[in-house]
Amino acid sequence: MSISDFLRADSWLTPENGPRYVQLRRRLQEGIDTGVLPPNSSLPSERELVEITDLSRVTVRKAIQELVQEGVIEQRQGSGSFIRQPVPRVEQSLKHLTSFTEDMSSRGMQTASKWLERGVFAATPEEIAALSLKEGEQISRIYRLREADGRPLALERAALPLDILPNPIEVTTSLYEVLDRLGRRPVRALQKISALNLAAREADLLDVPEGAAGLNIERISFLKNGRVAELTRSLYRGDAYDFVAELRL
Repeated sequence: MSISDFLRADSWLTPENGPRYVQLRRRLQEGIDTGVLPPNSSLPSERELVEITDLSRVTVRKAIQELVQEGVIEQRQGSGSFIRQPVPRVEQSLKHLTSFTEDMSSRGMQTASKWLERGVFAATPEEIAALSLKEGEQISRIYRLREADGRPLALERAALPLDILPNPIEVTTSLYEVLDRLGRRPVRALQKISALNLAAREADLLDVPEGAAGLNIERISFLKNGRVAELTRSLYRGDAYDFVAELRL
Protein backbone atom coordinates (compact mmCIF):
# COMPACT_ATOMS: atom_id res chain seq x y z
CA MET A 1 0.00 0.00 0.00
CA SER A 2 1.32 3.43 -0.90
CA ILE A 3 1.65 6.18 1.70
CA SER A 4 -1.01 8.21 -0.13
CA ASP A 5 -3.51 5.33 -0.05
CA PHE A 6 -2.75 4.64 3.61
CA LEU A 7 -3.35 8.26 4.62
CA ARG A 8 -6.54 8.89 2.66
CA ALA A 9 -8.99 10.04 5.31
CA ASP A 10 -12.06 8.14 4.10
CA SER A 11 -10.70 4.92 5.65
CA TRP A 12 -9.96 6.22 9.17
CA LEU A 13 -11.42 9.69 9.82
CA THR A 14 -14.74 9.58 11.70
CA PRO A 15 -16.63 12.23 13.74
CA GLU A 16 -16.81 10.06 16.86
CA ASN A 17 -13.07 9.36 17.18
CA GLY A 18 -12.00 12.72 18.55
CA PRO A 19 -10.31 15.83 17.13
CA ARG A 20 -9.06 15.52 13.58
CA TYR A 21 -5.43 16.24 14.45
CA VAL A 22 -5.53 13.43 17.05
CA GLN A 23 -6.89 10.98 14.48
CA LEU A 24 -4.22 12.01 11.97
CA ARG A 25 -1.50 11.63 14.60
CA ARG A 26 -2.79 8.13 15.39
CA ARG A 27 -2.84 7.24 11.69
CA LEU A 28 0.72 8.45 11.20
CA GLN A 29 1.82 6.52 14.29
CA GLU A 30 0.08 3.41 12.93
CA GLY A 31 1.95 3.84 9.65
CA ILE A 32 5.24 4.06 11.54
CA ASP A 33 4.43 1.02 13.70
CA THR A 34 3.42 -1.13 10.71
CA GLY A 35 6.30 -0.09 8.45
CA VAL A 36 4.29 1.89 5.92
CA LEU A 37 6.43 4.82 7.10
CA PRO A 38 9.78 3.10 7.83
CA PRO A 39 12.61 4.59 9.93
CA ASN A 40 14.65 7.32 8.21
CA SER A 41 12.04 7.75 5.46
CA SER A 42 10.71 11.20 4.67
CA LEU A 43 7.19 12.20 5.57
CA PRO A 44 5.10 13.88 2.85
CA SER A 45 5.26 17.66 3.16
CA GLU A 46 2.50 19.59 4.92
CA ARG A 47 1.12 20.66 1.55
CA GLU A 48 1.08 17.07 0.30
CA LEU A 49 -0.58 15.83 3.50
CA VAL A 50 -3.26 18.50 3.13
CA GLU A 51 -3.95 17.28 -0.41
CA ILE A 52 -3.93 13.59 0.56
CA THR A 53 -6.10 13.87 3.68
CA ASP A 54 -8.25 16.87 2.72
CA LEU A 55 -7.55 18.28 6.20
CA SER A 56 -6.54 21.85 6.99
CA ARG A 57 -2.90 22.86 7.20
CA VAL A 58 -3.38 23.77 10.87
CA THR A 59 -4.66 20.25 11.61
CA VAL A 60 -1.79 18.61 9.74
CA ARG A 61 0.81 20.81 11.42
CA LYS A 62 -0.56 20.11 14.90
CA ALA A 63 -0.50 16.33 14.34
CA ILE A 64 3.10 16.46 13.12
CA GLN A 65 4.23 18.69 16.00
CA GLU A 66 2.85 16.23 18.55
CA LEU A 67 4.89 13.43 16.96
CA VAL A 68 7.94 15.70 16.91
CA GLN A 69 7.49 16.36 20.64
CA GLU A 70 7.21 12.62 21.26
CA GLY A 71 10.50 12.05 19.42
CA VAL A 72 8.86 9.99 16.66
CA ILE A 73 9.44 12.48 13.84
CA GLU A 74 12.47 14.69 13.27
CA GLN A 75 12.26 17.98 11.39
CA ARG A 76 15.42 18.94 9.51
CA GLN A 77 15.89 22.52 8.43
CA GLY A 78 15.50 22.79 4.68
CA SER A 79 14.98 19.04 4.22
CA GLY A 80 11.56 18.25 5.67
CA SER A 81 10.28 15.76 8.24
CA PHE A 82 11.71 12.27 8.71
CA ILE A 83 10.75 9.18 10.70
CA ARG A 84 13.25 8.73 13.51
CA GLN A 85 15.00 5.43 14.11
CA PRO A 86 13.25 3.96 17.17
CA VAL A 87 15.33 3.62 20.32
CA PRO A 88 15.07 0.20 22.01
CA ARG A 89 13.51 0.61 25.44
CA VAL A 90 15.59 -0.46 28.42
CA GLU A 91 14.08 -1.76 31.64
CA GLN A 92 16.08 -1.15 34.79
CA SER A 93 15.18 -2.76 38.07
CA LEU A 94 15.17 -0.55 41.15
CA LYS A 95 15.99 -3.58 43.27
CA HIS A 96 19.79 -3.49 42.92
CA LEU A 97 22.45 -0.77 43.08
CA THR A 98 24.30 -1.09 39.77
CA SER A 99 26.11 1.19 37.36
CA PHE A 100 25.02 2.21 33.86
CA THR A 101 27.90 0.18 32.40
CA GLU A 102 26.88 -2.93 34.35
CA ASP A 103 23.22 -2.52 33.35
CA MET A 104 23.97 -2.19 29.64
CA SER A 105 26.67 -4.88 29.59
CA SER A 106 24.24 -7.35 31.17
CA ARG A 107 22.00 -6.78 28.13
CA GLY A 108 24.84 -7.33 25.69
CA MET A 109 24.99 -3.64 24.78
CA GLN A 110 28.23 -1.77 24.12
CA THR A 111 28.63 1.35 26.27
CA ALA A 112 30.55 4.54 25.63
CA SER A 113 30.94 7.95 27.27
CA LYS A 114 31.41 11.44 25.90
CA TRP A 115 33.05 13.51 28.60
CA LEU A 116 31.57 16.92 29.30
CA GLU A 117 33.43 17.55 32.57
CA ARG A 118 35.92 15.50 34.60
CA GLY A 119 38.21 16.83 37.30
CA VAL A 120 38.57 18.28 40.80
CA PHE A 121 36.40 21.30 41.59
CA ALA A 122 35.20 23.41 44.48
CA ALA A 123 32.04 21.84 45.89
CA THR A 124 28.77 23.66 45.29
CA PRO A 125 26.46 24.39 48.26
CA GLU A 126 24.23 21.51 47.16
CA GLU A 127 27.20 19.10 47.01
CA ILE A 128 28.46 20.29 50.40
CA ALA A 129 25.08 19.58 51.98
CA ALA A 130 24.51 16.22 50.28
CA LEU A 131 28.04 14.88 50.88
CA SER A 132 28.38 16.30 54.44
CA LEU A 133 31.44 18.36 53.51
CA LYS A 134 32.90 21.54 54.96
CA GLU A 135 32.70 24.84 53.13
CA GLY A 136 35.66 25.26 50.78
CA GLU A 137 36.29 21.54 50.33
CA GLN A 138 36.89 20.17 46.86
CA ILE A 139 35.21 17.22 45.20
CA SER A 140 35.76 14.94 42.23
CA ARG A 141 33.10 15.61 39.62
CA ILE A 142 32.37 13.72 36.42
CA TYR A 143 29.76 14.75 33.87
CA ARG A 144 29.22 12.69 30.75
CA LEU A 145 26.85 11.60 28.03
CA ARG A 146 26.17 7.86 28.34
CA GLU A 147 25.62 5.85 25.17
CA ALA A 148 24.58 2.27 24.51
CA ASP A 149 25.19 0.70 21.10
CA GLY A 150 26.00 4.15 19.77
CA ARG A 151 22.77 5.79 20.93
CA PRO A 152 22.66 8.51 23.61
CA LEU A 153 20.54 7.42 26.56
CA ALA A 154 21.47 9.52 29.58
CA LEU A 155 23.38 12.48 30.96
CA GLU A 156 25.12 11.65 34.22
CA ARG A 157 26.73 14.09 36.67
CA ALA A 158 28.39 12.57 39.76
CA ALA A 159 30.13 14.28 42.68
CA LEU A 160 32.26 12.40 45.23
CA PRO A 161 34.48 13.46 48.16
CA LEU A 162 38.16 13.57 47.22
CA ASP A 163 39.13 10.82 49.66
CA ILE A 164 36.52 8.54 48.05
CA LEU A 165 37.70 9.27 44.49
CA PRO A 166 41.08 11.06 44.59
CA ASN A 167 41.63 11.00 40.82
CA PRO A 168 38.49 11.29 38.64
CA ILE A 169 40.62 10.79 35.51
CA GLU A 170 40.82 7.11 36.54
CA VAL A 171 37.15 6.76 35.58
CA THR A 172 37.14 5.78 31.92
CA THR A 173 34.09 3.52 31.79
CA SER A 174 32.39 2.42 35.03
CA LEU A 175 32.61 4.66 38.10
CA TYR A 176 31.58 1.77 40.35
CA GLU A 177 34.32 -0.43 38.88
CA VAL A 178 36.91 2.14 40.00
CA LEU A 179 35.31 2.50 43.43
CA ASP A 180 35.21 -1.28 43.79
CA ARG A 181 38.93 -1.46 43.05
CA LEU A 182 39.57 1.23 45.67
CA GLY A 183 37.44 -0.62 48.23
CA ARG A 184 34.95 2.27 48.36
CA ARG A 185 31.98 1.01 46.40
CA PRO A 186 28.57 2.09 47.80
CA VAL A 187 26.36 -0.66 49.19
CA ARG A 188 23.01 1.17 49.32
CA ALA A 189 21.40 4.31 47.96
CA LEU A 190 18.39 6.59 48.17
CA GLN A 191 16.99 7.42 44.76
CA LYS A 192 14.37 9.96 43.72
CA ILE A 193 12.78 9.87 40.25
CA SER A 194 10.83 12.74 38.72
CA ALA A 195 9.52 13.61 35.27
CA LEU A 196 10.53 16.72 33.36
CA ASN A 197 10.74 18.26 29.91
CA LEU A 198 14.28 18.44 28.58
CA ALA A 199 15.82 21.88 28.06
CA ALA A 200 17.44 22.77 24.74
CA ARG A 201 21.05 21.82 25.60
CA GLU A 202 20.18 18.51 27.27
CA ALA A 203 17.75 17.63 24.47
CA ASP A 204 20.42 18.34 21.86
CA LEU A 205 22.94 16.10 23.63
CA LEU A 206 20.38 13.29 23.95
CA ASP A 207 19.30 13.71 20.31
CA VAL A 208 15.64 14.42 21.08
CA PRO A 209 13.50 17.53 20.47
CA GLU A 210 13.58 20.37 22.98
CA GLY A 211 10.81 19.82 25.52
CA ALA A 212 10.79 16.04 25.05
CA ALA A 213 9.92 13.95 28.10
CA GLY A 214 12.78 12.92 30.35
CA LEU A 215 13.41 11.28 33.70
CA ASN A 216 15.44 13.07 36.36
CA ILE A 217 17.16 10.64 38.74
CA GLU A 218 18.82 11.90 41.92
CA ARG A 219 20.82 9.31 43.86
CA ILE A 220 22.70 9.57 47.14
CA SER A 221 24.84 6.49 47.81
CA PHE A 222 26.33 5.23 51.06
CA LEU A 223 29.28 3.10 52.12
CA LYS A 224 28.89 0.14 54.47
CA ASN A 225 29.73 2.37 57.46
CA GLY A 226 26.89 4.76 56.57
CA ARG A 227 29.03 7.53 55.12
CA VAL A 228 27.71 9.37 52.05
CA ALA A 229 29.96 8.47 49.12
CA GLU A 230 28.25 9.86 46.03
CA LEU A 231 25.72 12.38 44.75
CA THR A 232 24.59 11.65 41.20
CA ARG A 233 22.04 13.44 39.06
CA SER A 234 21.09 11.76 35.80
CA LEU A 235 18.78 12.74 32.97
CA TYR A 236 17.38 9.81 30.99
CA ARG A 237 15.52 9.86 27.70
CA GLY A 238 11.86 9.29 28.45
CA ASP A 239 11.39 7.33 25.22
CA ALA A 240 14.12 4.81 26.03
CA TYR A 241 14.00 3.98 29.73
CA ASP A 242 11.57 2.18 32.03
CA PHE A 243 12.28 1.78 35.74
CA VAL A 244 10.70 -1.30 37.27
CA ALA A 245 10.07 -2.00 40.96
CA GLU A 246 8.83 -5.29 42.39
CA LEU A 247 6.27 -4.87 45.18
CA ARG A 248 5.25 -7.56 47.64
CA LEU A 249 2.78 -7.76 50.49
